[in-house]
Amino acid sequence: MQLEANVASASFDAVADNYDVNFTESIIGTAQRKAVWRKLRQTYTSGDHLLEIGCGTGEDACFLAQRGVGVLACDASSRMVSVARQKVINRGLERLVKTVHIPAEEIQSLSEFGMFDGAYSNFGSFNCIDNLEAIAQKLARLVRPHGNVLICMMSRYCLWEIAWFLLHGNTTKAFRRLHSEGITTCIGGLPLRVRYPSVRQVARAFAPGFQFVGLQGIGIFVPPSYVESLARRSPFLIGGAATADAYLAACPGVRTLADHILLHFKRIA
Repeated sequence: MQLEANVASASFDAVADNYDVNFTESIIGTAQRKAVWRKLRQTYTSGDHLLEIGCGTGEDACFLAQRGVGVLACDASSRMVSVARQKVINRGLERLVKTVHIPAEEIQSLSEFGMFDGAYSNFGSFNCIDNLEAIAQKLARLVRPHGNVLICMMSRYCLWEIAWFLLHGNTTKAFRRLHSEGITTCIGGLPLRVRYPSVRQVARAFAPGFQFVGLQGIGIFVPPSYVESLARRSPFLIGGAATADAYLAACPGVRTLADHILLHFKRIA
């Protein structure tokens, strides 16, 4: 487990400096992140103290801090944390956002910061975790009773991905998310193990300490980020897709076919 955490750290260290340009500021990245932000706004309020697992470059932490929410933002990548810390300073949000370089597997050490009102993780950090049950147990010790936890993960069934790669004659990539043990992909020139658990598997992993509240799709009609070249040629189509996503995000059946799924858990009293 520690070896996998180290590999993940090195992989994301390599892409940290260009992550905002390649994803955060992209047309697709912006559309998908805004969909997650709508749920963050609905779930957390000014004065809350949250834990973020896999903070990346700190974009979500800054969004919440600008609304009065305190965030302890953690990431396994030291370079991602450095970029996030500088962003927090540049935006004058040091009072509300603290950054910590720590992998998800070691969050139990964060008890020194006290209990959190909730926690969240965005865009696939939990897809890089081997033992979800262990993380859920550690998280349960850090989140107050009735606290809300939002986990945005890459889904197992992405209709866009299946259609896109079948059209390009690549059946291996079209169905890669269906592998029960996950796949090895390349991030920053380094191999990284990525898993695509089902909603049921994630809910079962969190079950001892958390109640599964519901889920919504992120990127049902908005495509995955590797289709950015198409999005740049037809940005108006992405706008329409984002509008459709907002209406159908919680629609049973359709929502699980999105690029990402946003799972909502509540800490059991």
